[in-house]
Amino acid sequence: MTRNDIWLVNLDPTIGAEIRKTRPCVIVSNIAVGVLPLKVIAPLTDFKERYRAVPWMVIIEPDAENNLTKPSVVDLFQVRCVSEERLIRKSGSLSTQLQASMHKALKVVFALP
Repeated sequence: MTRNDIWLVNLDPTIGAEIRKTRPCVIVSNIAVGVLPLKVIAPLTDFKERYRAVPWMVIIEPDAENNLTKPSVVDLFQVRCVSEERLIRKSGSLSTQLQASMHKALKVVFALP
């Protein structure tokens, strides 16, 4: 379970507008931080054309590295900490280019310089 891995994660139960169901998520936390069995993740959702204009959505095209079956986006506005028990299985990982795009999106979400 390392940073930039894509895992299938059970996000239920949820409340309100939180993204729900069991879905692919990217681990965004650094493995060197923390001692509890927790991971900070960002969920993936289906790509919609309107997401191109959203600065916290990172578009991912399916490839052999990420093993996705359809165009998707990482929703960095829905970042959250989850127990490792919610992680079901690893399905892929992100390219270096996508990692850089996620870093930029996180800067937008958290208003970092």
